[in-house]
Amino acid sequence: MTELKPGDLLLIGAACSVQFAGDRALRLRLVSVDPRPTYHGWVWLTGYALNDKGIAVDKREVFVQQAGVRVPRVAPGTRAPRRAPAPAPAPAPAPSRSTRSAADRHGSAADRHGFKETGVSS
Repeated sequence: MTELKPGDLLLIGAACSVQFAGDRALRLRLVSVDPRPTYHGWVWLTGYALNDKGIAVDKREVFVQQAGVRVPRVAPGTRAPRRAPAPAPAPAPAPSRSTRSAADRHGSAADRHGFKETGVSS
């Protein structure tokens, strides 16, 4: 069995322990391996259970037979998704009323009265 290291994606199934048989199997993103000695061939693993989309849904600590742990092979240059994509940035807010001048808010006096400004003064 290869050495398990944080970040590994593990398949935990019936070969690890009968409690993970059938639909109770899980995919686990490994966080840590407890270094304390246990029964021969058994190990405590801490990690995040992943859903079908590869998103962490629950933190778990499992006691399993290390020989039953499977590390899926991933094609070179690819990797499983670790989190949801970042949300799109929010649009910039409109300027507040206090930052706009009175002419911007209401237009000029000539505009309000329907006169066309010609630039000629009397």
